[in-house]
Amino acid sequence: MIKGMTLVAPVASGDAFDKLTSLFAALGFEPGKGWTDATGRGSAFLAPVGNLELITGRAPAVPPVLIEVTQLDAVFDIVLHWMQAHFRAEEVPTALTAVAATHWNSRLFTVTLAPNLQLGFWQSESVTHGRPIAIEGDLSASGRKFAIVVARWNAVITDRLLQGSIDALRRSGCSLADIEIVRVPGAWEIPSAARSLAETKRFAGIITLGVLLRGETAHYEAIYNEVSRGIGQSQQETGIPHAFGVLTCENLEQALDRAGLKAGNKGFEAAIAAIEMASIQQQIAEKK
Repeated sequence: MIKGMTLVAPVASGDAFDKLTSLFAALGFEPGKGWTDATGRGSAFLAPVGNLELITGRAPAVPPVLIEVTQLDAVFDIVLHWMQAHFRAEEVPTALTAVAATHWNSRLFTVTLAPNLQLGFWQSESVTHGRPIAIEGDLSASGRKFAIVVARWNAVITDRLLQGSIDALRRSGCSLADIEIVRVPGAWEIPSAARSLAETKRFAGIITLGVLLRGETAHYEAIYNEVSRGIGQSQQETGIPHAFGVLTCENLEQALDRAGLKAGNKGFEAAIAAIEMASIQQQIAEKK
């Protein structure tokens, strides 16, 4: 899918080109791959985040190139010292504006390197700008170990759930060597195996897979309650995320639908939940 976006902007002269590349180097931009041939030169500059903003109607009163920074006053000092070394003293006051507040809750200064080549450096005044207001997990399973507890009972269903979980883990970067599969007789035995695996502290997450059909047992609800309670208790007491992929269905047709036929694969979804929760757990631990 989409990886990045590049905006190609012409520079009027070689002198302006040299000034721009020199200023960006002084500011610490990561250089990309440049080129030189008989027709001209090109330089690429990489930033952690890039945005392409399209407008219509009245053009905004800002330079066409806006560079967001985190320490605007320090950046201003760097630009000022660079300009004093590359411009005549009388040119600096007109080419470099002072830091000033904007109407869009930020501070901004501009620097004009050549005619039609103006840059703006800005910093948001909002305390939450650019910062997540909540911890959220990513979907990378690379370098993490996961265990899958799967019931053999109703294998026509649970095997599909198992394949869905493995697919999700592999797509998210988990190697086969980091996936441990434990098969148990039925749903009743899942909590015990999950607890044993979690207590080893070898796994970032435990994925539990099984199926309970109401028509197959008179004590369907009692089994479901104990299975869900046991999995939840194991998660709470061991601190290892447990993803719940135990289906509770009225009949075999419903179970097949939820195992990949019509309503998605709940094994895949359980694995994705385990991956995200493992990431969240790691972030919380790192903040400590």
